[in-house]
Amino acid sequence: MSVIRREGPFFRSRWIEVAPHVRELPEGGLPAGFRAAAAAAGVKPTADPVFDVGLLVSDEPATTSAVRFTASGVLAAPVLVTRDDCQVDALRAVAANSGNANAATGEAGLEAARRMQRDAAVLAGVDAERVAVASTGVIGVELDAGVVAAGLDAAARELRRDGDADFAAAIMTTDAFEKRATLAVELPGGVVMLAAQAKGAGMISPNFATMLCFVETDAALSAETADLLLGVTVKRSFDRISVDGQLSTNDTVVLLCSGASGVEVAPESEAELRFGEALDALLRQLALDIVVDGEGARRVGRVVVRGGAAEPVDAVARAIANSPLVKTALYGADPNWGRIAQAIGAALPGSDPLDFDIAIEGTTVCEGGLGVAADIAALEQAVSREEVEYVVDLPGDGFETEVFFSDLGYDYVRINAEYTT
Repeated sequence: MSVIRREGPFFRSRWIEVAPHVRELPEGGLPAGFRAAAAAAGVKPTADPVFDVGLLVSDEPATTSAVRFTASGVLAAPVLVTRDDCQVDALRAVAANSGNANAATGEAGLEAARRMQRDAAVLAGVDAERVAVASTGVIGVELDAGVVAAGLDAAARELRRDGDADFAAAIMTTDAFEKRATLAVELPGGVVMLAAQAKGAGMISPNFATMLCFVETDAALSAETADLLLGVTVKRSFDRISVDGQLSTNDTVVLLCSGASGVEVAPESEAELRFGEALDALLRQLALDIVVDGEGARRVGRVVVRGGAAEPVDAVARAIANSPLVKTALYGADPNWGRIAQAIGAALPGSDPLDFDIAIEGTTVCEGGLGVAADIAALEQAVSREEVEYVVDLPGDGFETEVFFSDLGYDYVRINAEYTT
């Protein structure tokens, strides 16, 4: 049951700032106090067994936590159960499955999610309200709780501190490669570990992204500090990516803090600043990995929009990132700034003639809404790279935002046309 890993270092994008006190641990593993494992339960109907049920446990009774959920109006059963039935600031375990989203499944889906929670609680030796549940996969198909229960039982027998790779594999759906990392973070009180496992490749929209992500640290954080840092970093990472502009029913991010290192991250301290920088870099790179994996994607784009008011700046950035015309131009390495101009106009309908500037990879191609002469050959070479940056300036100043997005090509259509068949 091997899983494809991307070659090279985890932090690979020019758009991610990594502080000097943050160091990647290539060997992986979980922070102190955590164990994880996975099992091939058969939730995924594949000829060869693959991991599809995972269990993550903190052995520390004083573990604190924070959670963020999808903004969708159609919430999957595991989201509802975790949100409504859990002590979300003191979670100690996560039970997850792939292959079935357990969404749009009514009362039967809720009961399956609750049974998943109860079974995991018994196996982890914790109260049910301290177990989060998460599912990902096909929508509208009832989840066989018995199959998941057998998978959790098998996983519980394999729990170990180096089980993060198997756990990451158990949450993958159309992902082409695993998304996980383990970091050492030097704080004033000592070195702590920070790890995360994520999944996502399609149905990704910045509101917030379609994905699952589980983050663990052995630093000691209050629930309030954990919630503050998770909220800020999610808005700078998973809330700023788009693959196809489609919002999921199951998005969940969980941060678990075991405190097993004995190193405290106090509010408004140097430790909080350093830990926040590490968490920010970790989640931003994972978010970019999701965009890179955008179901057949060749390239990643970053659009930066600046202007005098927050609402139009954000609207324009999201319109560009979600435009099929912009995304297909990116796929074809075509520096067609007219695609960007139409997306700006679509985001700001009914406005007076717009005054805007556009630059592609540092080359100005439009000023005041009018095209300017540019070296097309050099531009074509610039947009053929793996990362392409677009900058749009609207009238005024004081506000700036960014969105990362994938291109859109043939494989995206094929993958989604064949998703349930």
